[in-house]
Amino acid sequence: MISFRSLLLFSAFFRVFLILYGEWQDARMEVRYTDVDYLVFSDAATLMSMGKSPYERTTYRYSPLLAFLLIPNAIFYDSWGKFLFSASDLLVGLFINVILKLQGVPENLRTFSVMVWLLNPFTFTIGTRGNCEPIVCAVILWIIICIMEGKVYQAAFWYGLIVHFRIYPIIYALPIILVLDPRYLQSGQKPLLTNWKTRGKPSQSSNSTEMSNVSYMRMTIANIFTVDRVLFGLISGAVFLSCTGLFYYLYGWDFLHEALLYHLTRTDPRHNFSIYFYHIYLHYEHQFSAVEKIISFLPQFSVQLVLIFSFARDLPFCFLVQTVAFVAFNKVITAQYFVWFFCLLPIILPWSSMKLKWEGLACVLCWMGAQTHWLMWGYLLEFKGKNVFLQLWMASLVFFAANTLVLVRIISRHRFCPIFQGITSEDEAKKK
Repeated sequence: MISFRSLLLFSAFFRVFLILYGEWQDARMEVRYTDVDYLVFSDAATLMSMGKSPYERTTYRYSPLLAFLLIPNAIFYDSWGKFLFSASDLLVGLFINVILKLQGVPENLRTFSVMVWLLNPFTFTIGTRGNCEPIVCAVILWIIICIMEGKVYQAAFWYGLIVHFRIYPIIYALPIILVLDPRYLQSGQKPLLTNWKTRGKPSQSSNSTEMSNVSYMRMTIANIFTVDRVLFGLISGAVFLSCTGLFYYLYGWDFLHEALLYHLTRTDPRHNFSIYFYHIYLHYEHQFSAVEKIISFLPQFSVQLVLIFSFARDLPFCFLVQTVAFVAFNKVITAQYFVWFFCLLPIILPWSSMKLKWEGLACVLCWMGAQTHWLMWGYLLEFKGKNVFLQLWMASLVFFAANTLVLVRIISRHRFCPIFQGITSEDEAKKK
C-alpha cells in the first residue's frame, strides 16, 4: 500500500493542480469552478483591508477572523484563500493519522483511513473551490488530539475560538465535559489511551468497571464540578466572549446578528436538503409560533442528548454520530455541511465491523442515491423552472431516511471503545 507520506504529497500536488485549473475554468467558462461563497469572503477581506466593516458585504455571515485570514487575497493573490483552505484540508489528513497513531492503529489501516478523507472527491473540491470548512474540521480534530494527550486547557482555548469562528461545534460541549473525568484524566499526567489492539477483547475501560452507561452518567453528573471541567468551561467561555466582545466593539450589531444570531435563528425559504424547507417556504411571510419552533427543535435536541449520554466516553465516535444527526435534523441543510462529518468518519473506521463489500458499499450507494434523487428535482426546479416543490420535499424525506438508515448501521457496526482507560491504583503506583 502507498505510504502516508506519499499519499500526503500526492494530495498536496493534486490540490494545487485543482486550484490552478479552477483559475483557468473561471476565466474561460460560463460555469465557474470557484464557490460563490469564496467571492463573498474575498469581498469582505477587501473591505477589511480598507479599514471598513466586512459586513458591508451583503450575505457575509461569518466571523471577522475569516475575512482577516483572507486579507492577502486583496493584497497580492486572489487565490490565497484556496491555498489556505487546501492546506487545512491536508492538515485534517495529518491529524487523522495522528489520532489513529495515538490509539495504536497499524500504519496500513491508518493510511487507508486517511485516504477516505484525502481522496474523497467532495473533500478535495470543497477546499480548492474556496470553502472555509476545512479550517473548522482541522481545529475540531486538533481539539480531540489535545484531549487525548491530556492538554485540557489548550483544547479549551481552541474550542472557544472555533465556536466563535463557526457556531455549530457548540454541540460538542457536553460530551467534552463528560469525558473530562478524573477517573481517566489527572492533572499533570498523560492519560492512558485505550489501544486499538484490545478492540476485540473486553477491557476494563470498555465497561468502566462493568458500569452501565446509565450508572456511569449518574455518577458523572453527580460529580460534574471538577477542576478540569470548570477550567475548560471558563477558558473556552473566556476565549469565545473575548472574541465576540472585541468584534462587537469594532463592528457592532451587524457582527452580532450576521455572525452569530443569524445562524441560531436561520430559516431559509429556498430549497435545501432539510425536511423542514417546504413548511418554511409555505409560511415564510408569517411569523412562526413558539410551538412550531419547539416542535422543529425538540427532535434534534432529544436525539443529541441520547447520543451524548450513550457514546460520550467514545469521544470521536460521539462527535461523528452527533454531527450526522445534527445535520439530518437541521432546519437548513446545504452540501457544505456534509464535510462536518466526513472529517470524523476516518477516525472511527478501525473500530467498525462493517465490510466495504457489501454493507459498506450499500450504505454509500443509499446515501449518494438519495442525494442524487434530490438533486434531480432541485435541477428541475432551479434551472428548468418547473413547479416540483412537493416532489422535492418528498425527496428531502427520502434523503432524511437514508441519513437515518446509514447512521443506524454505523452505530450497530461500531465497537464501543472509550478513548481512555481507567486509572487504577497499579497505574498510579507505576507513575510514582
